[in-house]
Amino acid sequence: MKIIHKLALLTLLLLAPDIAYTAEIMLPGENLATLVESALSNNPEIKASESRWQMFASKVRQVSALEDPMIMLKLQNMAVREPFVFNKDPQSAKIIGISQQLPFWGKRALRKEVAVNEAESWKWAAEERKLELTRMVKENYYQLWAVDKGLATIDNNLKLLTNFVKIAELKYSVSQGVQQDIYKAGLEKSKMLDMQITMQQQRRSLEANLNYLLFRPANTQVGSVADFSLPQITLTGEQLNEIALTNRPQLKSLVSISNKAEASRRLASREGYPDFNLSLEYMFRDPVTTDMATDPGDNMFSLGVTFNLPIQQGKRSAMRAESMFESTMAREELNALKNTISYTINETLAQLDRLRKLLELYKGGIIPQAGLSLESALISYRVNKVDFMTLLDSRMTLFNYERELYESKAEYMMKVAQLEAIVGTDLITAPKKTAPTASRLESVQHLYH
Repeated sequence: MKIIHKLALLTLLLLAPDIAYTAEIMLPGENLATLVESALSNNPEIKASESRWQMFASKVRQVSALEDPMIMLKLQNMAVREPFVFNKDPQSAKIIGISQQLPFWGKRALRKEVAVNEAESWKWAAEERKLELTRMVKENYYQLWAVDKGLATIDNNLKLLTNFVKIAELKYSVSQGVQQDIYKAGLEKSKMLDMQITMQQQRRSLEANLNYLLFRPANTQVGSVADFSLPQITLTGEQLNEIALTNRPQLKSLVSISNKAEASRRLASREGYPDFNLSLEYMFRDPVTTDMATDPGDNMFSLGVTFNLPIQQGKRSAMRAESMFESTMAREELNALKNTISYTINETLAQLDRLRKLLELYKGGIIPQAGLSLESALISYRVNKVDFMTLLDSRMTLFNYERELYESKAEYMMKVAQLEAIVGTDLITAPKKTAPTASRLESVQHLYH
């Protein structure tokens, strides 16, 4: 009877609720919004992208500014014998002059337009990099959650397998079991320990990766990740595609490159017109008296204009070709990106729908049924109605389904993060964005053609 009482007690312990995994109990929980904000503030790649944008923005005033004026000081028609005597020859004079280079009308404005669009393309490239960094932080965050849940499940199963060994030993001691059951339970426990070591290493790798993204010491410990509810994406693929056309920074960057190419083409056409150089000179003369006549030495001035002859058409033809190919490149890259966005949105929505249905099946059917199966097997094993392998298989089946539940839930949130990066906006915490109106959408789409 004492053996039966022990078996009953172990059975109650096995049927009790699982104890939560507490390996990270001393560390505060992590907040996703704080992690994303820290990454965007500290990541050196983001800082480099923003500095690159500012660098190109600083070129706008450079290319639109006039060249510095030139000052000229000159001594004219001086005698070699008396180089600094000005009253011997009426042609001798001291001259001061100023000149200014002026590009043909419209060139400065076009150069500024080219620079502005180039700077805009780098600005949106920096915003795109922020989207990618946000996506990576979120993916890392949810992977950590899945690993922590997996470690908690392993921890609970190690306790259960330890009790399985005790049950097998008790039954073997009273000749109601076989020694092979003890060995089999020990083997499964060793496999579980191997899986625990692997997942602990995986968590350290995820910690290192998160610290890399946040630009903080690699050995910084990462706390636990709180549970979360699954968001419902109610927008259709068409609505998400419209939002992407409005918000996606990479699309705006390519539009800026296309606008830059168009401005460069118009600038190349303007290069066929000459640039001008305006000059003003003032001549100081001294009175000169000779045997023939007296020159009062009146001061004089001169105005002049010079311009280049744009006859090197090969260079200008190459400039037009460069701008044309750049425009074609930007247009086709834009079409390719729009095609990729449309495909990825619909593919991601299909994956989200599959994962949501799978999670509902796990929660509402598979895991409860597997739990009941384990409970029945455990009770039946205690009274010798099923063998030990049936009990062990029931527990491992439940364990595998629990892991798949956590991994699928994490994968769902990672797909949401990827969808947010595709459309260029937060679909969970941000205020609901209405889809563009028909007139607004037409204007946006016109921008991309």
